Amino acid sequence: QVQLVESGGGLVQAGGSLRLSCAASGRSLLNYYVGWFRQAPGKEREFVARITWTAGSAYYGDSVKGRFTISRDKAKNTIYLEMNSLKPEDTAVYYCAAGFGLSGDYDYWGQGTQVTVSS
Repeated sequence: QVQLVESGGGLVQAGGSLRLSCAASGRSLLNYYVGWFRQAPGKEREFVARITWTAGSAYYGDSVKGRFTISRDKAKNTIYLEMNSLKPEDTAVYYCAAGFGLSGDYDYWGQGTQVTVSS
């Protein structure tokens, strides 16, 4: 089992920045990948970014490319999402999730953290 706890959400003005954290516990993340997703009210869940734990390879959704950066700190077992140039349309609940191997599925999810960007 992997437990994931997000933090760092809040209210920020458009153009501002926030850094989200996802603390993982329960087992080693070797051969896992960890992703960030978001869901705004009335909208479907959207892929934001993903990073492979071992190699650190990162992938981004089109709507955040060039503005968001995903990273991980192996020593702290924590994944970060640095969000810059925030827009009102980035407002959503952001979730951290983890999956194993090559399945592409996400088996573990955090509770989410709210990000609100005011115009």
